[in-house]
Amino acid sequence: MTRVLGLFISALMPVLKVLLMTAVGTLLATDRVHILGTDARKHVNNVTFYVFSPALVGSNLAKYITFSTMLKLWFMPLNVLLTFIVGSALGWLVIKITRASKDLRGLVLGCCAAGNLGNLPFIIVPAICKERGSPFGDAEICSAQGLAYVSLSMAIGSIYLWTYVYNMMRIYSSNDSKGDEERHQPPAGETLQNPSIPLEQPSSSVDENNTNGIEINCSDQHSDNKADELVLGNIKQDLQMVGTEPKLRGLFATSSIRMVQFFNNIKHGLQTVTRKLNLSRVFAPSTIAALVGFMIGTVPPFRKVLIGDSAPLHVVEDTVYVVGEAAIPTMTLIIGANLLKGLLKKSGVQYRVVIGIVVARYLVLPSVGVLIVKFAVRFGLVHHDPLYLFVLLLQYSLPPAMNLATITQLFGIAQTECSVILLWTYALASIAITLWTTFFMWLVG
Repeated sequence: MTRVLGLFISALMPVLKVLLMTAVGTLLATDRVHILGTDARKHVNNVTFYVFSPALVGSNLAKYITFSTMLKLWFMPLNVLLTFIVGSALGWLVIKITRASKDLRGLVLGCCAAGNLGNLPFIIVPAICKERGSPFGDAEICSAQGLAYVSLSMAIGSIYLWTYVYNMMRIYSSNDSKGDEERHQPPAGETLQNPSIPLEQPSSSVDENNTNGIEINCSDQHSDNKADELVLGNIKQDLQMVGTEPKLRGLFATSSIRMVQFFNNIKHGLQTVTRKLNLSRVFAPSTIAALVGFMIGTVPPFRKVLIGDSAPLHVVEDTVYVVGEAAIPTMTLIIGANLLKGLLKKSGVQYRVVIGIVVARYLVLPSVGVLIVKFAVRFGLVHHDPLYLFVLLLQYSLPPAMNLATITQLFGIAQTECSVILLWTYALASIAITLWTTFFMWLVG
């Protein structure tokens, strides 16, 4: 009992720190203080998004991730993906059970699928390492390894958020909000519509009365690719070389045209995917910084030049690390300021929808996460590092990602409802995260 109480206190302290910093951010955003007003939040958020977060992710990955550690951490990308997949399934159940309105379905799925894999783990993990009752050993080693794990988690989560969740919410917004394309113009470089690209079907006709035995009808082809026309021309030439047997020529022509059609379908499919995916969002600054950090940490020549006190350019690493330290408090202040909108706005979101999201994220999803991680440990998919297992488990118990508010703004749907849902889920996160982190530390320790 004493050990459990010590673990509970160790889990409670980081959550209290998050609550205090969030409360400060909310206070700074009030009309009376008005330090973090709308314009200020926009500028501070840009600095955090483009400078602080990339510096934090890149510096920690470069410093603590090596090629050998990457081989040990291969399960984390899969684990983060499982949080999104299981969360999506739970979101679908929430929609069916609560009968959520059509304009909220994309938001419900996003809230259940995407967790806050960014600033909250950055605060919770190092703070737990520094507590006396921590089961993770030396505080400095624990903090260093924990920041590396969390940085990797943040980078992977960002990729999944802006590919999987972003497009899932885009599809629901285009299907459920008729006329949104006319009312809300997408930002520059964004494609919020879902155009269907018809795949042209090459046509061929066989004229048995023709002396040549077959005729390829290309007059109905409206291809915009000169390469396709060249291929069809080559087919005509090949037909002349096949012979005069009608059946053989017909078989050859049909198979050749189907091959052209197959590659045309692939080409149009890739064009569709490229048009729908927002690559500028997928490769966000933090993701790019993670790739740079991987390269520096895993390539020995780069590591010798930049990492370590004896490195010739270690001042670059130190500078980036110092800049990155500003990311954690800044992101938490912004969360508090953004949650103020949920207090001030009234929405038509049903209480049963909020309760369904809370149950899915704080009860069912962490329970499923425990089973997944225990299964991975049992079959040797992950190495038995208590801190690593703790981070894997923590990924299942976090509140919804704050970037969901940005996505709803991009599509112009359910913005007020998103603020209210985030307010309640983050208010209850203090209780849920405290209890789950206590259980996780007991489980891995």
